[in-house]
Amino acid sequence: MKPWLAESDDENQQPTNEETNEEDGENNPEGRRGRKGKKGGAANRKARENAKKKKTDEDEDEDDITEEEMDKLKEAVEEKKKLIATIRNKPWKMKQKLEVLKEAQEFVEKFEGALGKGKGKKFYAYKVMMLKKWMKFQRDFENFKTACIPWEMKIKEIESHFGSSVASYFIFLRWMYGINMILFGLTFGLVMVPEALMGKPYGSIPRKTVPRAEQPSAMNFATLYDFSGLAQYSVLFYGYYNSQRTIGWLQFRLPLSYLLVGIGTIAYSFMVVIRTMAKNANDDGGGDDNSFNFSWKMYTSWDFLIGNPETADNKFASITTSFKESILEEQENRKEENIHLVRFLRVLANFLVLCTLAGSGYLIYFVVRRSQQFALEGLENYGWWERNEVNTVMSLLGMFCPTMFDVVSGLENYHPRIALRWQLGRIFALFLGNLYTFLIALMDEINLKRQEEKIVQHNMTQWFANIYNASYSENSTGPPFQVDPSDVPRGPCWETMVGQEFVRLTVNDIMTTYVTILTGDFLQAVFVRFFNYCWCWDLEYGWPSYCEFDISGNVLGLIFNQGMIWMGSFYAPCLPAINVFRLHTSMYLQCWAVMCCNVPHARVFKASRSNNFYMAMLLFILFLAMLPVVYTIVSIPPSFDCGPFSGKQRMFEVIQETLQHDFPAWFAKVFGYASNPGLILPFILLMVMSIYYLNATSKGHQATILELKKKLQSQAEESKKRSKKAAEKATEAKNDPPGGEPNKNDGSAAGPKGKNLEVPPRIAVTRPPPSKGPPVPS
Repeated sequence: MKPWLAESDDENQQPTNEETNEEDGENNPEGRRGRKGKKGGAANRKARENAKKKKTDEDEDEDDITEEEMDKLKEAVEEKKKLIATIRNKPWKMKQKLEVLKEAQEFVEKFEGALGKGKGKKFYAYKVMMLKKWMKFQRDFENFKTACIPWEMKIKEIESHFGSSVASYFIFLRWMYGINMILFGLTFGLVMVPEALMGKPYGSIPRKTVPRAEQPSAMNFATLYDFSGLAQYSVLFYGYYNSQRTIGWLQFRLPLSYLLVGIGTIAYSFMVVIRTMAKNANDDGGGDDNSFNFSWKMYTSWDFLIGNPETADNKFASITTSFKESILEEQENRKEENIHLVRFLRVLANFLVLCTLAGSGYLIYFVVRRSQQFALEGLENYGWWERNEVNTVMSLLGMFCPTMFDVVSGLENYHPRIALRWQLGRIFALFLGNLYTFLIALMDEINLKRQEEKIVQHNMTQWFANIYNASYSENSTGPPFQVDPSDVPRGPCWETMVGQEFVRLTVNDIMTTYVTILTGDFLQAVFVRFFNYCWCWDLEYGWPSYCEFDISGNVLGLIFNQGMIWMGSFYAPCLPAINVFRLHTSMYLQCWAVMCCNVPHARVFKASRSNNFYMAMLLFILFLAMLPVVYTIVSIPPSFDCGPFSGKQRMFEVIQETLQHDFPAWFAKVFGYASNPGLILPFILLMVMSIYYLNATSKGHQATILELKKKLQSQAEESKKRSKKAAEKATEAKNDPPGGEPNKNDGSAAGPKGKNLEVPPRIAVTRPPPSKGPPVPS
């Protein structure tokens, strides 16, 4: 009998031999004692015979399976597999789920092998086995990918205690770390390593040698901390690289690689940022999650697969925080305000912010012009403050101005998410204004360096002429006069100077961030924690209290620092490596600080589902960081005695040189025609029109989606109303029986206090007839 086709029919079953013998044993005078004695042996024989018969039937069934039965067996196995896959979604008790799951698994294990027996069935069994292994591999690979996500558990723990808004900063930091790892791999693998391994060694040419006047202090800590001395004449900066077209036995084209890596890092960053913004927009989907918000959180938030107590505590804290976020959302939506007072306070706050931005910009411009005067007079005559005045002032402004903006934002009374965006915009304007003020002053310094370079170039021409005349005079009979590379005069190399400024600014920003965390958040938390017991007021709930995590300041610090990396990595290839170190240490230090020294925000709010506000600011600063780099590549002549582009009028001429020497003539002509402005401008116009068309189409699709959502919502409401009316009619029909007589159980028969008294229906009870004989003993 085949179990997937059989139906239970106990009535037609015939009794077995053992049953017949047992029935006969009842009439035997020794039946009771004999039955007790033979019970064990009969049961064992019966079990063995049933098992043997069952096995024989299974073998016969598996050998005699027809094609129709095979199809039915396959369908039954597939149904059981679907049940196993979807049993978690069934609204059953856990005991029932486990029983059904066990039965389904046994059925699949038992009859899936039968599909592989017989002629033509082995391929199916092999296919089923490989499918199982593939599913197991996919599951293990997904677990492996989840385990490989860096700092995932740290971020989840922070999110459970501080909300999704604070966790969004650490997710953004992790994303920036991944981007900088790619940038570091490009600059380190294609620029720094080839020059260090295949280029000319240190001390072989003047650009790779410390001048003799600087050699006594080249290894001092103060000199190295200022990135001068030996650090300046190394692969860390632009000026160390040679202009030789090919280097090493690989004939590696270093100048071309340097230019393409500099352009490729910016292009790759554009691609990744735009792709991430598009992915976030797609993930957002515009879904409406406001219906039954608290019900969903109450009944579906807990994860019943949690088995770790610490994880359970984090999940409990996460659910509590999400409820706080939702309650605040409802309070903000129902708030009523005095609109005139709010407008006045917001205008006042924006006026104070504009004054702060203008003052910070003027202060940076003043300090940079002052540092230029110090550079002309010689920095050796000044102390540490004068040499690092620009970097220190910019770091202090970045540390104190966001605090001022946070105080001013209290006047506006915005929703916390909107207030965060205003705060981010203001700090972004502050950093951007400071950065471009710094760049404008830096361009003035570049012009001064170029004028000095012309004078040095003229003097070097006379110096080389004197060396030539001293070496090859008519009366000279000795060997040619040799000049040590450290004694050769050299130009100022404005590219290395720009790279040094960006590296100093980055290092000072790192030090300022770490010192702020340790001396600000940590010491303040220690003071509040241990002096609260002996103070005049409550330090935890009064002043100074514990610090809150500054989301806007930290996010803008990341974006501003990344803008400096994009802008300065062309002149200092070491900047991506420094930024990778900074982000790596910041993740651990800030995770420790936020868990040990900070408290959740008083107004906890939910972060936006799409992180595109951060990405939009990052894209904007990437565009602004690209402009100075492209301007220097296209417009400013490179230094004549340092860097991979020395000896050329413009940096991009290395591409033309490569086309002439390494490609056929026809390819150079095609490239020249393709780079003609007459073809580039129509192509740009076509791209703009395509973007406009796609944007209009996207808006049309969004409008259609909104209309469909409204229709679905209205249909759902109408179906609810119809269901409610149908239920009411069914209730009325049940309460009003046919014939017009009122039901005794109706509410009209309520008592004086309005309580409905239900009269139980009369049930006919039939009693068994009394027994005539004596009671049978049990």
